[in-house]
Amino acid sequence: MSTVAVRRWPLSAVLAANAISATGRTLSMIGIPWFVLQTTGSAGRAGVVAFCATLPVVLAALVGGPVIDRIGRRRVSIASDVLCALSVGAIPLLHRADALPFWTLCALVALHGLAHTPGDTARYVLVPDLAEHAGISVTRAASLFDAVERGARMLGAALAGLVIALLGAEAALLLDSLTFVLSALLIAAGLRGVRGAEPAKNPAPVSPRTYGAELREGYVYLVRTRVLAAVVLMVMFMNGIDQGWNAVLLPVHAERNLGGAAELGLVTAVFGAGGLLGALLYGAVGHRFRRRTVLAVAVLLCGAPRFAVAGLTDSTVALAVTMGAAGVAGGTINPMLTTVMYERVPDELRSRVAGAMTAGCELTMPLGGLTAGLLVEGAGLSSALLLMGGGYLLATLSPVLLPVWRDLDAADRTSQLRPGRAEFGCVER
Repeated sequence: MSTVAVRRWPLSAVLAANAISATGRTLSMIGIPWFVLQTTGSAGRAGVVAFCATLPVVLAALVGGPVIDRIGRRRVSIASDVLCALSVGAIPLLHRADALPFWTLCALVALHGLAHTPGDTARYVLVPDLAEHAGISVTRAASLFDAVERGARMLGAALAGLVIALLGAEAALLLDSLTFVLSALLIAAGLRGVRGAEPAKNPAPVSPRTYGAELREGYVYLVRTRVLAAVVLMVMFMNGIDQGWNAVLLPVHAERNLGGAAELGLVTAVFGAGGLLGALLYGAVGHRFRRRTVLAVAVLLCGAPRFAVAGLTDSTVALAVTMGAAGVAGGTINPMLTTVMYERVPDELRSRVAGAMTAGCELTMPLGGLTAGLLVEGAGLSSALLLMGGGYLLATLSPVLLPVWRDLDAADRTSQLRPGRAEFGCVER
Protein backbone atom coordinates (compact mmCIF):
# COMPACT_ATOMS: atom_id res chain seq x y z
CA MET A 1 0.00 0.00 0.00
CA SER A 2 1.37 3.43 -0.99
CA THR A 3 2.17 6.15 1.53
CA VAL A 4 -0.78 8.24 0.32
CA ALA A 5 -3.14 5.27 0.69
CA VAL A 6 -1.85 4.63 4.21
CA ARG A 7 -2.42 8.26 5.19
CA ARG A 8 -5.93 8.24 3.76
CA TRP A 9 -6.96 4.84 5.12
CA PRO A 10 -8.46 6.14 8.41
CA LEU A 11 -10.61 8.71 6.56
CA SER A 12 -11.61 6.11 3.97
CA ALA A 13 -12.56 3.64 6.70
CA VAL A 14 -14.74 6.19 8.48
CA LEU A 15 -16.40 7.23 5.22
CA ALA A 16 -17.10 3.58 4.38
CA ALA A 17 -18.44 2.88 7.87
CA ASN A 18 -20.67 5.93 7.65
CA ALA A 19 -21.92 4.85 4.24
CA ILE A 20 -22.83 1.39 5.50
CA SER A 21 -24.47 2.57 8.73
CA ALA A 22 -26.32 5.42 6.95
CA THR A 23 -27.71 2.89 4.48
CA GLY A 24 -28.92 0.86 7.43
CA ARG A 25 -30.35 3.87 9.27
CA THR A 26 -32.40 4.72 6.20
CA LEU A 27 -33.70 1.17 6.10
CA SER A 28 -34.95 1.56 9.66
CA MET A 29 -36.11 5.17 9.12
CA ILE A 30 -38.51 3.80 6.49
CA GLY A 31 -38.92 0.31 7.92
CA ILE A 32 -39.93 1.16 11.50
CA PRO A 33 -42.78 3.58 10.63
CA TRP A 34 -43.99 1.15 7.98
CA PHE A 35 -43.78 -1.72 10.47
CA VAL A 36 -45.87 0.29 12.97
CA LEU A 37 -48.45 1.24 10.34
CA GLN A 38 -48.71 -2.37 9.17
CA THR A 39 -49.01 -3.87 12.64
CA THR A 40 -51.18 -1.20 14.31
CA GLY A 41 -52.76 0.83 11.49
CA SER A 42 -52.39 3.97 13.61
CA ALA A 43 -50.63 7.20 12.66
CA GLY A 44 -50.87 8.21 16.32
CA ARG A 45 -48.91 5.13 17.40
CA ALA A 46 -46.34 5.82 14.70
CA GLY A 47 -45.94 9.25 16.29
CA VAL A 48 -45.49 7.69 19.74
CA VAL A 49 -42.77 5.37 18.41
CA ALA A 50 -41.05 8.36 16.79
CA PHE A 51 -41.16 10.17 20.14
CA CYS A 52 -39.60 7.18 21.91
CA ALA A 53 -36.92 6.89 19.24
CA THR A 54 -35.81 10.52 19.39
CA LEU A 55 -36.13 11.55 23.04
CA PRO A 56 -33.10 9.40 24.03
CA VAL A 57 -31.17 10.96 21.14
CA VAL A 58 -31.57 14.34 22.80
CA LEU A 59 -30.73 13.00 26.26
CA ALA A 60 -27.58 11.27 24.99
CA ALA A 61 -26.44 14.43 23.23
CA LEU A 62 -27.16 16.60 26.28
CA VAL A 63 -24.72 14.77 28.53
CA GLY A 64 -22.52 12.68 26.24
CA GLY A 65 -19.71 15.01 25.11
CA PRO A 66 -17.28 14.44 27.99
CA VAL A 67 -17.97 10.67 27.89
CA ILE A 68 -16.75 10.53 24.31
CA ASP A 69 -13.49 12.26 25.23
CA ARG A 70 -12.86 10.04 28.26
CA ILE A 71 -13.66 6.69 26.64
CA GLY A 72 -12.23 7.56 23.21
CA ARG A 73 -13.93 8.25 19.92
CA ARG A 74 -12.99 4.88 18.40
CA ARG A 75 -14.31 2.85 21.34
CA VAL A 76 -17.51 4.89 21.57
CA SER A 77 -18.18 4.45 17.87
CA ILE A 78 -17.71 0.68 18.01
CA ALA A 79 -19.87 0.27 21.13
CA SER A 80 -22.56 2.46 19.59
CA ASP A 81 -22.75 0.32 16.45
CA VAL A 82 -22.91 -2.93 18.42
CA LEU A 83 -25.78 -1.71 20.61
CA CYS A 84 -27.65 -0.41 17.57
CA ALA A 85 -27.26 -3.77 15.84
CA LEU A 86 -28.71 -5.59 18.85
CA SER A 87 -31.62 -3.21 19.43
CA VAL A 88 -32.86 -2.95 15.85
CA GLY A 89 -32.29 -6.65 15.15
CA ALA A 90 -34.38 -7.65 18.15
CA ILE A 91 -37.54 -6.00 16.74
CA PRO A 92 -38.26 -8.46 13.89
CA LEU A 93 -36.99 -11.45 15.88
CA LEU A 94 -39.32 -10.73 18.82
CA HIS A 95 -42.19 -10.00 16.45
CA ARG A 96 -41.79 -13.38 14.76
CA ALA A 97 -41.76 -15.01 18.19
CA ASP A 98 -45.01 -13.16 19.03
CA ALA A 99 -43.19 -11.48 21.95
CA LEU A 100 -43.23 -7.83 20.91
CA PRO A 101 -45.87 -5.85 22.79
CA PHE A 102 -46.06 -2.16 21.90
CA TRP A 103 -44.13 -1.06 25.00
CA THR A 104 -41.24 -3.37 24.07
CA LEU A 105 -41.10 -1.89 20.59
CA CYS A 106 -40.94 1.58 22.14
CA ALA A 107 -38.16 0.47 24.50
CA LEU A 108 -36.08 -1.01 21.68
CA VAL A 109 -36.31 2.08 19.47
CA ALA A 110 -35.45 4.17 22.53
CA LEU A 111 -32.31 2.08 23.12
CA HIS A 112 -31.42 2.46 19.47
CA GLY A 113 -31.76 6.25 19.72
CA LEU A 114 -29.72 6.36 22.91
CA ALA A 115 -26.92 4.28 21.40
CA HIS A 116 -26.44 5.76 17.97
CA THR A 117 -25.98 9.43 18.96
CA PRO A 118 -22.59 9.07 20.72
CA GLY A 119 -21.22 7.05 17.80
CA ASP A 120 -22.36 9.60 15.24
CA THR A 121 -20.86 12.44 17.29
CA ALA A 122 -17.57 10.57 17.78
CA ARG A 123 -17.08 10.13 14.03
CA TYR A 124 -18.27 13.65 13.23
CA VAL A 125 -15.73 15.37 15.48
CA LEU A 126 -12.89 13.28 14.05
CA VAL A 127 -13.18 14.77 10.57
CA PRO A 128 -10.56 17.57 11.03
CA ASP A 129 -8.02 15.08 12.42
CA LEU A 130 -8.72 12.64 9.59
CA ALA A 131 -8.50 15.42 7.00
CA GLU A 132 -5.12 16.55 8.31
CA HIS A 133 -3.91 12.95 8.41
CA ALA A 134 -5.03 12.47 4.79
CA GLY A 135 -3.55 15.78 3.64
CA ILE A 136 -6.80 17.35 2.38
CA SER A 137 -8.74 20.45 3.42
CA VAL A 138 -11.40 20.32 6.11
CA THR A 139 -13.98 21.77 3.70
CA ARG A 140 -13.35 18.96 1.24
CA ALA A 141 -13.42 16.33 3.98
CA ALA A 142 -16.67 17.73 5.40
CA SER A 143 -18.23 17.69 1.93
CA LEU A 144 -17.09 14.10 1.38
CA PHE A 145 -18.41 13.11 4.79
CA ASP A 146 -21.84 14.55 4.01
CA ALA A 147 -21.90 13.42 0.37
CA VAL A 148 -21.11 9.82 1.31
CA GLU A 149 -23.85 9.81 3.94
CA ARG A 150 -26.39 11.31 1.55
CA GLY A 151 -25.46 8.86 -1.18
CA ALA A 152 -25.90 6.04 1.31
CA ARG A 153 -29.31 7.37 2.28
CA MET A 154 -30.29 7.36 -1.39
CA LEU A 155 -29.21 3.73 -1.71
CA GLY A 156 -30.86 2.85 1.60
CA ALA A 157 -34.17 4.42 0.60
CA ALA A 158 -34.31 2.59 -2.71
CA LEU A 159 -33.27 -0.64 -1.01
CA ALA A 160 -35.85 -0.15 1.74
CA GLY A 161 -38.68 0.30 -0.75
CA LEU A 162 -37.61 -2.83 -2.62
CA VAL A 163 -37.02 -5.00 0.46
CA ILE A 164 -40.25 -3.94 2.18
CA ALA A 165 -42.30 -4.48 -0.97
CA LEU A 166 -40.82 -7.95 -1.58
CA LEU A 167 -39.97 -9.29 1.89
CA GLY A 168 -41.64 -7.03 4.46
CA ALA A 169 -40.46 -4.46 6.99
CA GLU A 170 -38.94 -7.13 9.25
CA ALA A 171 -36.38 -8.04 6.59
CA ALA A 172 -35.37 -4.39 6.22
CA LEU A 173 -34.72 -4.16 9.97
CA LEU A 174 -32.61 -7.34 9.98
CA LEU A 175 -30.55 -5.93 7.14
CA ASP A 176 -30.11 -2.71 9.11
CA SER A 177 -28.75 -4.72 12.03
CA LEU A 178 -26.13 -6.28 9.76
CA THR A 179 -24.97 -2.85 8.52
CA PHE A 180 -24.15 -1.77 12.07
CA VAL A 181 -21.98 -4.88 12.56
CA LEU A 182 -20.04 -4.09 9.39
CA SER A 183 -19.63 -0.46 10.44
CA ALA A 184 -18.20 -1.50 13.82
CA LEU A 185 -15.64 -3.77 12.13
CA LEU A 186 -14.49 -0.99 9.79
CA ILE A 187 -14.08 1.52 12.64
CA ALA A 188 -12.17 -1.03 14.71
CA ALA A 189 -9.72 -1.61 11.85
CA GLY A 190 -9.51 1.89 10.40
CA LEU A 191 -9.04 4.03 13.49
CA ARG A 192 -6.47 1.90 15.27
CA GLY A 193 -3.57 4.14 16.25
CA VAL A 194 -5.22 7.43 15.21
CA ARG A 195 -4.33 9.91 17.95
CA GLY A 196 -7.59 11.87 17.85
CA ALA A 197 -9.62 8.66 18.21
CA GLU A 198 -7.98 7.61 21.49
CA PRO A 199 -9.13 8.51 25.03
CA ALA A 200 -8.10 11.86 26.48
CA LYS A 201 -4.74 11.71 28.26
CA ASN A 202 -4.67 12.34 32.01
CA PRO A 203 -8.29 13.46 32.39
CA ALA A 204 -9.42 14.84 35.73
CA PRO A 205 -10.79 12.18 38.12
CA VAL A 206 -14.43 11.43 37.44
CA SER A 207 -16.86 13.17 39.76
CA PRO A 208 -20.19 14.96 39.31
CA ARG A 209 -18.36 18.27 39.77
CA THR A 210 -15.62 17.71 37.15
CA TYR A 211 -18.03 16.11 34.72
CA GLY A 212 -20.46 19.00 35.13
CA ALA A 213 -17.66 21.50 34.56
CA GLU A 214 -16.56 19.74 31.36
CA LEU A 215 -20.14 19.58 30.15
CA ARG A 216 -20.75 23.22 30.96
CA GLU A 217 -17.70 24.31 28.93
CA GLY A 218 -19.32 23.04 25.75
CA TYR A 219 -22.63 24.80 26.37
CA VAL A 220 -20.99 28.07 27.41
CA TYR A 221 -18.83 28.10 24.29
CA LEU A 222 -21.88 27.42 22.12
CA VAL A 223 -23.98 30.18 23.67
CA ARG A 224 -21.16 32.73 23.43
CA THR A 225 -20.49 31.96 19.75
CA ARG A 226 -23.52 33.66 18.28
CA VAL A 227 -23.42 32.19 14.80
CA LEU A 228 -23.31 28.64 16.20
CA ALA A 229 -26.22 29.45 18.52
CA ALA A 230 -28.17 30.78 15.51
CA VAL A 231 -27.44 27.56 13.62
CA VAL A 232 -28.75 25.49 16.50
CA LEU A 233 -31.96 27.48 16.88
CA MET A 234 -32.87 27.27 13.19
CA VAL A 235 -31.91 23.63 12.74
CA MET A 236 -33.78 22.72 15.93
CA PHE A 237 -37.09 23.70 14.32
CA MET A 238 -36.16 22.22 10.95
CA ASN A 239 -35.23 18.87 12.50
CA GLY A 240 -38.37 18.68 14.58
CA ILE A 241 -40.60 19.19 11.56
CA ASP A 242 -38.46 16.87 9.42
CA GLN A 243 -38.90 14.16 12.04
CA GLY A 244 -42.66 14.52 11.71
CA TRP A 245 -42.27 14.27 7.93
CA ASN A 246 -40.00 11.21 7.95
CA ALA A 247 -41.64 9.25 10.76
CA VAL A 248 -45.33 9.97 10.13
CA LEU A 249 -46.40 12.33 7.34
CA LEU A 250 -44.52 10.86 4.37
CA PRO A 251 -45.15 7.18 5.29
CA VAL A 252 -48.88 7.86 5.81
CA HIS A 253 -49.04 9.87 2.56
CA ALA A 254 -47.31 7.02 0.71
CA GLU A 255 -49.63 4.42 2.21
CA ARG A 256 -52.85 6.34 1.55
CA ASN A 257 -52.15 8.32 -1.61
CA LEU A 258 -49.00 7.26 -3.46
CA GLY A 259 -49.35 3.49 -3.70
CA GLY A 260 -47.18 1.98 -0.98
CA ALA A 261 -43.66 1.25 0.20
CA ALA A 262 -42.09 1.25 -3.26
CA GLU A 263 -43.21 4.84 -3.87
CA LEU A 264 -42.03 5.82 -0.39
CA GLY A 265 -38.61 4.39 -1.16
CA LEU A 266 -38.56 6.11 -4.56
CA VAL A 267 -39.24 9.66 -3.38
CA THR A 268 -36.88 9.24 -0.43
CA ALA A 269 -34.16 7.94 -2.75
CA VAL A 270 -34.65 10.91 -5.09
CA PHE A 271 -34.24 13.23 -2.10
CA GLY A 272 -31.03 11.41 -1.18
CA ALA A 273 -29.74 11.63 -4.76
CA GLY A 274 -30.36 15.37 -4.76
CA GLY A 275 -28.59 15.66 -1.43
CA LEU A 276 -25.57 13.80 -2.76
CA LEU A 277 -25.39 16.12 -5.77
CA GLY A 278 -25.77 19.21 -3.58
CA ALA A 279 -23.00 18.14 -1.20
CA LEU A 280 -20.61 17.39 -4.08
CA LEU A 281 -21.40 20.70 -5.75
CA TYR A 282 -20.74 22.58 -2.54
CA GLY A 283 -17.44 20.81 -2.05
CA ALA A 284 -16.40 21.69 -5.62
CA VAL A 285 -17.59 25.29 -6.00
CA GLY A 286 -19.28 26.33 -2.78
CA HIS A 287 -16.29 28.33 -1.55
CA ARG A 288 -16.83 30.81 -4.40
CA PHE A 289 -20.13 32.09 -3.00
CA ARG A 290 -21.15 33.92 0.15
CA ARG A 291 -22.22 31.39 2.73
CA ARG A 292 -25.16 33.41 3.98
CA THR A 293 -26.63 33.68 0.48
CA VAL A 294 -26.23 29.97 -0.22
CA LEU A 295 -27.74 29.05 3.14
CA ALA A 296 -30.71 31.43 2.81
CA VAL A 297 -31.66 29.98 -0.58
CA ALA A 298 -30.99 26.38 0.45
CA VAL A 299 -33.10 26.32 3.60
CA LEU A 300 -36.06 27.97 1.84
CA LEU A 301 -36.00 25.39 -0.95
CA CYS A 302 -35.25 22.25 1.04
CA GLY A 303 -38.29 22.19 3.33
CA ALA A 304 -41.61 23.96 2.81
CA PRO A 305 -42.14 23.12 -0.92
CA ARG A 306 -42.29 19.35 -0.35
CA PHE A 307 -44.89 19.75 2.40
CA ALA A 308 -46.99 21.93 0.10
CA VAL A 309 -46.80 19.51 -2.84
CA ALA A 310 -47.67 16.51 -0.66
CA GLY A 311 -50.52 18.42 0.99
CA LEU A 312 -52.05 19.70 -2.25
CA THR A 313 -51.51 16.81 -4.70
CA ASP A 314 -51.41 13.01 -4.75
CA SER A 315 -48.85 12.89 -7.57
CA THR A 316 -45.76 10.74 -7.02
CA VAL A 317 -44.02 12.43 -9.96
CA ALA A 318 -44.63 15.96 -8.64
CA LEU A 319 -43.42 14.99 -5.17
CA ALA A 320 -40.35 13.20 -6.57
CA VAL A 321 -39.34 16.28 -8.62
CA THR A 322 -39.83 18.53 -5.60
CA MET A 323 -37.90 16.15 -3.37
CA GLY A 324 -35.03 16.06 -5.85
CA ALA A 325 -34.76 19.85 -5.91
CA ALA A 326 -35.10 19.99 -2.12
CA GLY A 327 -32.34 17.42 -1.79
CA VAL A 328 -29.92 19.43 -3.94
CA ALA A 329 -30.61 22.52 -1.82
CA GLY A 330 -30.37 20.58 1.45
CA GLY A 331 -27.13 18.91 0.37
CA THR A 332 -25.28 22.22 0.56
CA ILE A 333 -26.30 22.93 4.16
CA ASN A 334 -24.44 20.36 6.25
CA PRO A 335 -20.98 20.76 4.64
CA MET A 336 -21.23 24.52 5.09
CA LEU A 337 -22.39 24.48 8.70
CA THR A 338 -20.03 21.64 9.59
CA THR A 339 -17.08 23.63 8.24
CA VAL A 340 -18.15 26.65 10.29
CA MET A 341 -18.21 24.52 13.43
CA TYR A 342 -14.74 23.13 12.70
CA GLU A 343 -13.42 26.65 12.10
CA ARG A 344 -14.83 28.09 15.31
CA VAL A 345 -14.29 25.29 17.86
CA PRO A 346 -10.86 24.21 19.15
CA ASP A 347 -10.06 20.50 19.18
CA GLU A 348 -10.12 20.12 22.97
CA LEU A 349 -13.73 21.36 23.08
CA ARG A 350 -14.97 19.79 19.87
CA SER A 351 -16.72 16.73 21.34
CA ARG A 352 -18.42 18.81 24.03
CA VAL A 353 -19.53 21.58 21.69
CA ALA A 354 -20.66 19.06 19.07
CA GLY A 355 -22.67 17.25 21.74
CA ALA A 356 -24.26 20.51 22.85
CA MET A 357 -25.07 21.42 19.25
CA THR A 358 -26.56 17.99 18.58
CA ALA A 359 -28.70 18.23 21.70
CA GLY A 360 -29.98 21.65 20.69
CA CYS A 361 -30.54 20.74 17.06
CA GLU A 362 -32.48 17.62 18.00
CA LEU A 363 -34.39 19.06 20.96
CA THR A 364 -37.69 19.28 19.08
CA MET A 365 -37.43 15.95 17.26
CA PRO A 366 -39.38 13.93 19.86
CA LEU A 367 -42.24 16.44 19.66
CA GLY A 368 -42.07 16.56 15.86
CA GLY A 369 -43.07 12.94 15.34
CA LEU A 370 -45.63 13.00 18.14
CA THR A 371 -47.18 16.25 16.88
CA ALA A 372 -47.41 14.94 13.33
CA GLY A 373 -49.20 11.80 14.50
CA LEU A 374 -51.69 13.78 16.59
CA LEU A 375 -52.32 16.26 13.75
CA VAL A 376 -53.04 13.46 11.27
CA GLU A 377 -55.44 11.82 13.71
CA GLY A 378 -57.16 15.10 14.63
CA ALA A 379 -57.05 17.36 11.58
CA GLY A 380 -56.36 15.04 8.67
CA LEU A 381 -53.26 14.39 6.59
CA SER A 382 -53.50 17.36 4.21
CA SER A 383 -54.01 19.86 7.04
CA ALA A 384 -51.11 18.34 8.99
CA LEU A 385 -48.80 18.64 5.97
CA LEU A 386 -49.71 22.28 5.31
CA LEU A 387 -49.50 23.32 8.95
CA MET A 388 -46.09 21.76 9.47
CA GLY A 389 -44.86 23.08 6.14
CA GLY A 390 -45.87 26.58 7.22
CA GLY A 391 -43.89 26.16 10.42
CA TYR A 392 -40.89 25.05 8.39
CA LEU A 393 -41.12 28.17 6.21
CA LEU A 394 -41.14 30.45 9.25
CA ALA A 395 -38.07 28.75 10.72
CA THR A 396 -36.07 29.04 7.51
CA LEU A 397 -36.62 32.79 7.10
CA SER A 398 -34.06 33.58 9.82
CA PRO A 399 -30.94 33.68 7.54
CA VAL A 400 -32.72 36.32 5.46
CA LEU A 401 -33.97 38.43 8.36
CA LEU A 402 -31.38 38.23 11.17
CA PRO A 403 -27.99 40.03 10.96
CA VAL A 404 -26.21 37.42 13.13
CA TRP A 405 -25.94 35.24 10.01
CA ARG A 406 -23.37 37.67 8.57
CA ASP A 407 -20.87 35.86 10.82
CA LEU A 408 -21.00 32.90 8.43
CA ASP A 409 -19.02 34.92 5.92
CA ALA A 410 -16.69 36.23 8.62
CA ALA A 411 -15.86 32.62 9.43
CA ASP A 412 -15.32 31.97 5.74
CA ARG A 413 -12.77 34.78 5.46
CA THR A 414 -10.95 33.48 8.54
CA SER A 415 -10.68 30.02 7.00
CA GLN A 416 -8.86 31.41 3.97
CA LEU A 417 -5.87 32.52 6.06
CA ARG A 418 -4.24 29.14 5.59
CA PRO A 419 -5.40 27.40 2.41
CA GLY A 420 -6.22 23.75 2.97
CA ARG A 421 -6.65 24.02 6.73
CA ALA A 422 -9.46 25.25 8.89
CA GLU A 423 -8.66 27.83 11.53
CA PHE A 424 -10.00 26.68 14.89
CA GLY A 425 -10.30 30.09 16.47
CA CYS A 426 -11.87 30.85 19.80
CA VAL A 427 -13.96 33.79 18.63
CA GLU A 428 -16.66 34.40 21.20
CA ARG A 429 -19.40 36.88 20.45
